[in-house]
Amino acid sequence: MSKPYVYVTRKLPEELLHVLSQTAEVECWEETDKPVPREILLEKSRNADGLLTMLSDKVDKELLEQAASLKVVANLAVGYDNIDLEEAETRNVIVCNTPDVLTDATADLAFALLMAAARRIPEADQYVKKDKWHGWAPFMFAGADVHKKTLGIIGMGRIGTAVAKRAAGFDMEILYHNRSRKKEIEQDLGVKYAEKKELLEKADFVCVVAPLTTETRGMIGKGELEQMKKSAYLINVSRGPVVDEKALIEAMQNEVIAGAGLDVFEQEPIRAEHPLLKFPQVVALPHIGSATTATREEMAELCARNIAAVLKGEKAETPLN
Repeated sequence: MSKPYVYVTRKLPEELLHVLSQTAEVECWEETDKPVPREILLEKSRNADGLLTMLSDKVDKELLEQAASLKVVANLAVGYDNIDLEEAETRNVIVCNTPDVLTDATADLAFALLMAAARRIPEADQYVKKDKWHGWAPFMFAGADVHKKTLGIIGMGRIGTAVAKRAAGFDMEILYHNRSRKKEIEQDLGVKYAEKKELLEKADFVCVVAPLTTETRGMIGKGELEQMKKSAYLINVSRGPVVDEKALIEAMQNEVIAGAGLDVFEQEPIRAEHPLLKFPQVVALPHIGSATTATREEMAELCARNIAAVLKGEKAETPLN
């Protein structure tokens, strides 16, 4: 009997797919840093028993309708807003993600963004590299304190909890808002639950780590930004559409808040002419929340194990449905 066929939508090192190659015939898209064109993804999906996808690949009704052999989709991300989970359910397609393995790397990045925005690190770095530094000055690149300030976390899942642990080391007061209260975390970490309005009004830093859903899309808009302190910073490491980008641009123009640290955007990748990039108080990163070598390798291996398990008739490690 021929092996089942699995299509991988980016070029990944063979050693990370070893467990999958033992079970299936594996084909990878030839590019590492460019997404597979939609027409090729559709073509490959028609005969695929499994797909290993990136968050930029839409696994929607159109794709699922014509992928008659598809049994499993493993998404190289913790988020899965690129996948029509309901449609997959109706077609008995198992969908998997990569929780846990990227929690610490993403929390590290969130706190790095917070620090970079508050202490104006990218601005200062470029100042030195462009040979503009000609002497010490008492208020040169003076930024905002982080220690003993108030951090507001929106979305107290695994990553939000990990961010709170890091903030505790800076003696920060930590507020959080979530769909449901996490009393065990409140007790363990000393964090306090707050309604969103209260959190926005009190926090010096607002860190968004909520998943993208119908309810969270645009949850930080004009009204929410106006509720924040003028001295506050917005940090987003979740998904771009959780923040109303037009409202954020206006907030920066009108100095409604002090700055922002963004790893995600409504449309990715953004270009150099994007309005948010003209503000020196905005730190912008190319969606690298989990981008450490060890973490990405572990994510790829988990995806491979999930697909291999389903194709062998076994239970996936991290199924979403």
